[in-house]
Amino acid sequence: MNIVYNVMVFLHIIGAAMIVGIWIGQMKKPTVHPRQFDGAALQIITGIIMMGLIPALDRDANYAKLGVKLVIALVVVALAFIGRRKYKKGEPVSKGLAHSVGGLALLNVAIATLWQ
Repeated sequence: MNIVYNVMVFLHIIGAAMIVGIWIGQMKKPTVHPRQFDGAALQIITGIIMMGLIPALDRDANYAKLGVKLVIALVVVALAFIGRRKYKKGEPVSKGLAHSVGGLALLNVAIATLWQ
């Protein structure tokens, strides 16, 4: 069971890298790339699986922290979905939307690492 949890952590980090990496890479001309939505969806799925594995592994959990991260992640998914739709239709994606997706994902990484 521990290996499953560790694989989920690995995939969770890959999801964050997809969102934040693309955001930083396109900083000069901000947009929301469809792969950012994929990264956000990956983060939600793996995060929920990890939350479910915590009791099975007898690990301590800070459920307030996990709740805050879940809410932020849901907002990131929603914004990335909107941005992906606009991107695929060829419509302009606002700078605010692009920076919200990347900035909130980065905030979630900060919460994960700094909130003890």
